[in-house]
This record gives sequence, structure tokens and C-alpha cells, in this order.
Amino acid sequence: MSLILTVLPDVKPDANAVTILNVRAYVIASKKAEEEGGGFADCHSQADGHWILGTDQWPIANPMSFYEKYKARRSTWGIDALGSVIVEIELTNGMTGVGVSIGGEPACFLIENHFSRFLEGQDPLNIEFLWDVMWRSSMNYGRKGLTVQAISAIDLALWDCAGKLRNEPVYKLLGGKTKGSLPCYATCYDPLAAKNLGFKGAKFPLPFGPADGDEGMRKNIQRVKEIREAVGPDFPLMIDCYMALTVGYTLKLLELIKPYNIKWVEEHLPPDQYAGYTEVKKRNPSTALLTCGEHEYTRWGFKLLLDQECADLLQPDVTWCGGITEARRIVALASAYDIPIIPHGSSIYSYHLQYAFPNLPMSEFILLAPDGASISPYFGQLFDDEPLPKNGWVDLDPNKPGFGVTLKKTHLRRPYTRTDKSNK
Repeated sequence: MSLILTVLPDVKPDANAVTILNVRAYVIASKKAEEEGGGFADCHSQADGHWILGTDQWPIANPMSFYEKYKARRSTWGIDALGSVIVEIELTNGMTGVGVSIGGEPACFLIENHFSRFLEGQDPLNIEFLWDVMWRSSMNYGRKGLTVQAISAIDLALWDCAGKLRNEPVYKLLGGKTKGSLPCYATCYDPLAAKNLGFKGAKFPLPFGPADGDEGMRKNIQRVKEIREAVGPDFPLMIDCYMALTVGYTLKLLELIKPYNIKWVEEHLPPDQYAGYTEVKKRNPSTALLTCGEHEYTRWGFKLLLDQECADLLQPDVTWCGGITEARRIVALASAYDIPIIPHGSSIYSYHLQYAFPNLPMSEFILLAPDGASISPYFGQLFDDEPLPKNGWVDLDPNKPGFGVTLKKTHLRRPYTRTDKSNK
């Protein structure tokens, strides 16, 4: 028997409410501009030679490492093919909110030609309703990946609008502070550089995978050994496997890294191998924690990870998993299982979430400067005032509403231009 007794009446803005006037979706004007501008919202859109794409000396193990043609550089198979998407929501009072993700022109098409119909004319504070109608209307072609990334960018722009309308930072809308300052670890090529910059730990990519055989495993362990010796015995170290391994290979890796005091091993299997994650966790021969979730989407995906006991901590990307609206649901779910959350990347968008909830103990910051050893904005040249970690800590300005950053439109292009509405 159904408890739904009637179809719900339409949600309409309250009288005199500020409403959404225009929704605009942008990409970066050119691939060259995206690479030279530090990647903007796509941290993999970097010029050849950048460590995050893999180098001759140290490639990065990944799902395409089985194929010689695509092994040396992640850019050869298109990790950066989609590029950035930037959503700007303009309100009838002239305020704007900004959200970002990856997805490029395909995401812009969805935002301008599908999702805009649910947004323009609506109250931007009805975020739960707007998320739900975007989700339900795209179930037939979405549920993960590109579609949810597009929804994420819109959702973040809505939260930015909400903060500006209330004249408060987003973390205050979420419940206020649970920590006075946010500690950060660095993802980088050189963990010693991260230590010297004051970060509280460092994560580095695993160079070789199963197709490299015993020699590749030997080189992996040599790399781990060299890094541990460089940073000393107690500095926290983590290893990112980027979906590249198998159950058996992971278990062998965990056995061999036992002498090196590794804090966690990350995303060792492709994201849909839930049973494999469960098996590795049950049979883990080391003290290293096991993590995943960077390429998982929505509360339903994370509920699978939690119910099947796949990981010791989870790493949703706030700009991919469904935005703040869905990320806070994931955080609440994980808290019921006593599983901490350390979001992947996301910069300002995850910082506000991490400030607001106690089971998010620290943040990731990726050293995307070309030298791989200095601090530069995570979103490159996208914002004028992105907060950066100092001595391994991030502080958010309580006087800056929304997410507290200002969009620079210098390098933006709107591929699916519609006629903007006017409030005159």
C-alpha cells in the first residue's frame, strides 16, 4: 500500500523571493589556455611533462597501463579529454553563484538544454527540490559520471548563491565549524617537498601495475623505500593506485609495504569491483588503511561501499559526487558506520564541508605547480582569491559569503548560448 496519497503541488517561489534569472555553463576557451592556466576545474588538463600525467622515470599506474601505447602518459588515453565545466547562476537581485566540475561541452549541453528548465524562475534556496528534479529527470541516461558531475556543478553554484543571499559562508549554512582550522596532506610527486612545506602527510602515485610483472613490483617497493627514507620514519605516507590493480596484486603489495609504515593504500581496484574491495579489506595483511570513493557517485553508490565493508575511509569528490547536497548525505551515512570521510581534491568546495562535519578530519591538497614542489591554486587561474594552505593548514574567512571566491571570466567560453533573461 502506498503512503503517497496525492501528487505534490508545484513548488513556486514565495512572494517577493529572489529567484534564478539565468543559468550559464562555460568551458575554458581553448585547450592551450586550460593547460597554461593550471587546469582550472580539471586538474589533469596540464601541459606534457607535468608529473600528474606520468613521467619517463615514474609513470602512474592506471586502468590503461595494460596497453603499451597508453602506458607512459595518462594524457595519451584522454584523462583530460572532457576538461572543465563552470556554472554561473545569476539571480534577479544581481548576485551570482559559481560551481565547477569536469565534463566540458557535453556537461554544458546537459546544463543549458536540460537542467536549466528546472532552475530558471525558481527560488535558489529550494536546493533539495532542485537537486531531486534534476536527478529524477536524468535517471534514464545518468545516475553516475558525466550527468552527476553536471548536477554537481549546478548544486555548488546554488549553495554559493545561498551563502551570498544569507551573507554567510557555506560552512555556516551547513551547521557551523567543527574545527578551528583544517589540516591538509599533499598529493604530489615528491613527499619530501610536501613535508618541507608543512603538510601533515603526503600521497604519491604508484608507478607500476600488474602488467609490469615482478620487475614492476620490485620498482614499486624501491620507490616506497626511497620515499620513506627521504621523509623519515614517522611522516605519514599514502599510496594512490588509481584503479590500476587486481585483488591478488593488491594483497601482495600490502604484504611488501609492511616495513614502510604506510598510512593508507587508495583506490587499488576499479570502482565497480565492490566484492574485490571487500575481499582485500578482509584479507589485508598490513596495518595500512584501505580507501576508495573518488570515482563513486551519489548516496546509493556510497551505501554499497559501506554495506559491503569495502574501505576503512571514503573519498568522495564534492565536485563530482552530487555537490554539497549529496556529499552531506554521504557524510551522514558514513558517520553511522563510523567511517571517516576525506574528500578527493575539490579545494574550496570540500573545505566548507570539512569545516562543518566532525567525521572529516583532514583535507587533500594537490601540488599542481609545474615544479611539483610548491603551492599554487588547485583551480589554477579560475578564481582571484582561492584560499591556500599555509604550513599545512587551511583557514576560511568567516566574512566571505558563499564559497568565498571570485570567478575570473577571462578564459571562459559558453558553447551553448541561449538568450539570457532580463529582470528589467
